[in-house]
Amino acid sequence: MNVIKKGFMMIGVVIVVAVVLIAGSNVYVYATTKKQVNASLEDADCILVLGAGVRNNKPTPMLNDRLEVAIQLYKDGKASKIIMSGDHGQEDYNEVGIMKTFAIENGVPSSAIFMDHAGFSTYESLYRAKEIFKAKKVIIVTQDYHLYRALYIGNQLGIEAVGVPANPRSYSGQTMRDLREVAARVKDVVACIYKPEPTYLGDAFPVSGNGDDTNDVAF
Repeated sequence: MNVIKKGFMMIGVVIVVAVVLIAGSNVYVYATTKKQVNASLEDADCILVLGAGVRNNKPTPMLNDRLEVAIQLYKDGKASKIIMSGDHGQEDYNEVGIMKTFAIENGVPSSAIFMDHAGFSTYESLYRAKEIFKAKKVIIVTQDYHLYRALYIGNQLGIEAVGVPANPRSYSGQTMRDLREVAARVKDVVACIYKPEPTYLGDAFPVSGNGDDTNDVAF
């Protein structure tokens, strides 16, 4: 019985520690970034749009809204360049190409749009924004549930960032995304301690240059 009792006690301790770590990480991420949401940023280098999937060669509703907010920020003169960061890891799935096409069709010059073909995660998108695109001051656009983590990562990587949420409507499946975000915040708190390199790095394409230098064959 003593062995069984000790076993249950150990399990209880592990559960308590896990809950404290999860809750603590989430509270910390939110508390350290909430003032950056809808804050102003003078002389921003770029607007960073984080990918959210495409279907039938069109942005998903979430990505559509991120793009529309980013395009309006560009037209309002908040930054002169946009980085489209998403998944182009396969020839038949070009998220960033669809993102760039959407922006061009809505009045943004091609040369102002940089394509990050290897933005496979929020962490990788922010890491590459700094190391590949040499962005130091960034306006991040995504839905608010995701924005705090993106800002936290930017802070930890030494990027001066503010966030603009894209939330004009409700999205199906949001409860599951909220639950995944709880775990993702813990994962990225750990990642920001060790700062691993992303899947791909490569040549630099500073946002001070021409976005067409990052085009693929589709452009």
